[in-house]
Amino acid sequence: MKKIILFIIALASTKCTTEMQQPPIAKQVPKSLEIHDDKRVDPYFWMRLSDVQKESEQADSQTQDVLDYLHAENNYLKKVMKPTEKLQETIYEEIIGRIKQDDSSVPVTVNGYTYYTRFEQGQDYPYYCRKKAVEDSYEEVMLDVTKMAEGFAYYSIGGRSVSENNRILAYGVDTVSRREYTLYFKNLETGELLDDKIENTTGGITWANDNKTVFYVKKDPVTLRANQIFKHQLGTDVSSDELVYEETDETFSCWVSKTKSRKFLMIATSQTLSTEYRFLDANTPDGNWQVIHPRERDLEYFVDHYKDDFYIITNDQAKNFRLMNTPVDHPQKSNWTELIAHRNDVLLEDIEIFTDHLVVNERHNGLTRLRIIKWKDQTEHYISFDDPTYAAWISVNPEFNATQLRFGYSSLTTPTSIYDYELNNKEKTLKKQDEVLGEKFDTQNYRSERILAPSRDGKTKIPISIVYHKDFKKSGDEPLLLYGYGSYGNTIDPWFSSARLSLLDRGFAFAIAHIRGGQNLGRPWYEDGKLLKKKNTFYDFMDVGSHLVQEGFTSTDHLYAQGGSAGGLLIGAVINMAPDLWNGAIAAVPFVDVVSTMLDETIPLTTFEFDEWGNPKEKEYYYYMKSYSPYDNVEAKDYPNLLITTGYWDSQVQYWEPAKWIAKLRATKTDNNLLLMDCNMEVGHGGASGRFKRFREVALSYAFLLHLEK
Repeated sequence: MKKIILFIIALASTKCTTEMQQPPIAKQVPKSLEIHDDKRVDPYFWMRLSDVQKESEQADSQTQDVLDYLHAENNYLKKVMKPTEKLQETIYEEIIGRIKQDDSSVPVTVNGYTYYTRFEQGQDYPYYCRKKAVEDSYEEVMLDVTKMAEGFAYYSIGGRSVSENNRILAYGVDTVSRREYTLYFKNLETGELLDDKIENTTGGITWANDNKTVFYVKKDPVTLRANQIFKHQLGTDVSSDELVYEETDETFSCWVSKTKSRKFLMIATSQTLSTEYRFLDANTPDGNWQVIHPRERDLEYFVDHYKDDFYIITNDQAKNFRLMNTPVDHPQKSNWTELIAHRNDVLLEDIEIFTDHLVVNERHNGLTRLRIIKWKDQTEHYISFDDPTYAAWISVNPEFNATQLRFGYSSLTTPTSIYDYELNNKEKTLKKQDEVLGEKFDTQNYRSERILAPSRDGKTKIPISIVYHKDFKKSGDEPLLLYGYGSYGNTIDPWFSSARLSLLDRGFAFAIAHIRGGQNLGRPWYEDGKLLKKKNTFYDFMDVGSHLVQEGFTSTDHLYAQGGSAGGLLIGAVINMAPDLWNGAIAAVPFVDVVSTMLDETIPLTTFEFDEWGNPKEKEYYYYMKSYSPYDNVEAKDYPNLLITTGYWDSQVQYWEPAKWIAKLRATKTDNNLLLMDCNMEVGHGGASGRFKRFREVALSYAFLLHLEK
């Protein structure tokens, strides 16, 4: 069906040729939307298509109107950006020229086999491979994704999981980019696909220890909420699969996993403020699931297992979380015993359990720390890092008896690096650092800083991570791209990007605003940027931008903003609130029609995000949300130059949000600045699949910025 709709799009494009001399003007069909004695009029509500319409073999008149408009925007973008085509191609070639094409991951040994991913020259997709963990073993190619992806505009592999006897590989495939995966099972000894095929799943499975029973998660076909967990036995009809758990609360979603010990299966269900876990002995998949502790409002907990205990990270009486343990036989909260106490200035993010050591991933003053604790005598130390701002994380560590911790590290000037750290003698061994090809790259040519910006409330300091070429001058005349997100408690760590070098080498600085709504400075930092405090996210971003101007890093004539998804909401809000602060902005898959989306519970993500944004069916939240919703606050005034990117098949932020937004901006704003939208008709929220295609969009974004600097 997707190929047919793309053919219809191609036909529609013949109506929208380069003869267009003016930007496309969308028709207006006013629709009245009323709630809480308030009336909003949406002239572009007609742009919303149902999934049935999008996938129909025959486009109706509304669908055709939408397709015509989206394609007209794409044609206009191409026309306006035509002078940059050579620059786009140059940047694209630079970016992929820095990537080692015949590359492979650091192998990980599990259950007698060593697993790794490798790429070959010129290929967009990887080989997923393994070898027996013995000397001189031969390579087994489990999946040749390049071959599998032939004939598909989009192709993504979901979770991959091998049975305990190492014979069967389960994996998910999405060919539409809506994150709805079909599960397949492959016999790794014969190379044959089994007849078992399961559609509309989250993409992964969890094996019981009998090598024939699997558990998987299905999605609601309309909202795409992960709400049902089924049990399937290989070789049986999928229609007879047993529903073992259904999450009926529409604010929760669920998933299934196995503990590191491989002894227990876990069903977890969660929403923004609450979690609940069930467990089952992996050797008895037909047994009864037992709840660790029933869900409570505002109680979050996360579970791992070792020997006779569950280890639980929880916010129970601990805003920044603490670590507990409890006997498997008596897992209820009344039996939880504290191992690591709550600290007001340290956020406990994750743990890794080894036989002799506990590794704690924690965040202090906005920076990650890896803390090593010896079980025997409770002595401890930290792994030291040298960069002023960086990202560090616990990597894959599947074996309890290991004496080495595998962890990852990156900074704004250091490519992603994988280390093995000897827990006993504290020796650190670099296993792999991403290569940056080309003669130009030298880490010594770049500088990074971490500074603090004062917020408008006079009490809060907002961390900023900055990188620039050593020749960058803080004269106020240099361009700077400021990136932000600030939602869901997601922490945006300072990461290395070889693609970003194409900006830095052309004189740009790049900065990340670690604004409230993220979790950089602990749980309170998140809670101060959500619900009825959401505007703090936007204020922080604007205050960071103003501070960078005041400190001479740039000026308002050369300051640019970028964010995606909820970060796209950020961009929409700040260009409404402070349009004169920015020369330009890039909003990727932007969540901008906040009120209408949160009022519609049929849209994916809506119901279990009420605790993030608020439920606009409640009057207080409705009016607060309306006061910052980018689409609802477009005004007749000058706006900065703007590039919007979206995907027609996006299931998280539907294409009509950015499409309506650009139409309203074009009909309302008073300036002649660039207003462009790139709607990729083949992809969804995550952009293009494959290793290189996504860099076309990066090249377009960079060319847009550089074009504005001419």
